[in-house]
Amino acid sequence: MAGVELTSLVTAEPFTTKDGSTIRELHHTAVQSLAEASLPAGSATTRHYHALSEEIYFILDGVAELEIDRETRTVGPGDAALIPPGSWHTIVATTELRLLCCCSPPYSDGDTYFA
Repeated sequence: MAGVELTSLVTAEPFTTKDGSTIRELHHTAVQSLAEASLPAGSATTRHYHALSEEIYFILDGVAELEIDRETRTVGPGDAALIPPGSWHTIVATTELRLLCCCSPPYSDGDTYFA
């Protein structure tokens, strides 16, 4: 398949992002990125925002409390949350958590801001 780029979680190297989550990036282009993120039960990302990136969190496994701009919702498998640029957010894993995170423009530590 010419022009198709395939990646696999099996070969993606995990690393810790600036907000404290462990991710395995699957794709990173000039316009978007896609990664699997995981958090152990009881842990959380540091509350932050991205000035440029819009994010979509899609929960694969586990339950968490997702806070976006001081509004908290319980999320679980099959839930998708849109996080607009400039929105403060954090996710607290109630159980072991796995989610997909899609960012446009792509994720960058340089676009991650803390209070």
